Amino acid sequence: MNGRLWIFAALALFVALCMAVLVSPYASSSPDGLERVAEDKGFLEKGEGAPLWRHALMPDYVVDKLGGGPAATAAAGLVGTLCAFAVGYILARLIRARRQAVHADPGPREGSRP
Repeated sequence: MNGRLWIFAALALFVALCMAVLVSPYASSSPDGLERVAEDKGFLEKGEGAPLWRHALMPDYVVDKLGGGPAATAAAGLVGTLCAFAVGYILARLIRARRQAVHADPGPREGSRP
């Protein structure tokens, strides 16, 4: 990767992290669409067992160790943004390595004998 692309990626990550930390504390606490429909139709309580998201690392988009305030939400936004960037970076590297491997070894040529 050339230098300009690294600078662009670093700046994009910086902007995303700043937005995650500064904007996430102002996110709506209202339920999302599916939860709202289930609540309105009266079947929200009929879910089987404990909700799965209660076992998540950051349920309700907060870091529990920091309490429930804006700092906990900002920390969750920071961690989520870093995780999303890491997954995207790893996938891009794997795809690039696979493409390089395919182009490096085109396979046997037609008409050639071993």
